[in-house]
Amino acid sequence: MTLTDWIKQTLQEHLHPLQLTVTDESEQHRGHGGWREGGETHFRVHIVSDAFTGKSRVERHRLVNGVLKEAFDRGLHALAVQAKAPGE
Repeated sequence: MTLTDWIKQTLQEHLHPLQLTVTDESEQHRGHGGWREGGETHFRVHIVSDAFTGKSRVERHRLVNGVLKEAFDRGLHALAVQAKAPGE
């Protein structure tokens, strides 16, 4: 399973998003810190979930980062997160 697929599956299982987009932006970081051949080092996540209702932006990012902790252990270097509650 690719890291992209793992991230999608893990976010689906833990946060039950209404909308989810996971984009591998690794190629845009070629030659920069953390980049490696084959990609899957830099991702952007757009997620809408009830789990974010009533939470601050920092709390939302901590929640996503906590759910994806294992991804950082698997080589994820950078994660840009846009996390929203429904209706935002």
